[in-house]
Amino acid sequence: QVQLVESGGGLVQPGGSLRLSCAASGFTFSGYAMSWYRQAPGKERELVATTGNIGGSTKYADSVKGRFTISRDNAKNTVYLQMNSLKPEDTAVYYCNAARFGLRAYWGQGTQVTVSS
Repeated sequence: QVQLVESGGGLVQPGGSLRLSCAASGFTFSGYAMSWYRQAPGKERELVATTGNIGGSTKYADSVKGRFTISRDNAKNTVYLQMNSLKPEDTAVYYCNAARFGLRAYWGQGTQVTVSS
């Protein structure tokens, strides 16, 4: 049974930091690209950051470049999103995604991040 379980969300003041984690199970984690998406109220889900399955390649949305860092630990089947210098516009539900070409993608249940004073 495939599971992606996000954690680490919460309420933080502008300029603060949070670290999201996504623990994966039920599939070969190292063979999948892992991504974080987010969806704010009334908006479409958008890609925030991606890390490839091999070589540590990463890609970021322009809105988070220089503030967010995605990383993965294949030994722990976990992907992380370090979020610094948070802004109110970063408020959203953040979702973990696992994808591999030709196979179905998997999604977590999401974790709420709220940036507010």
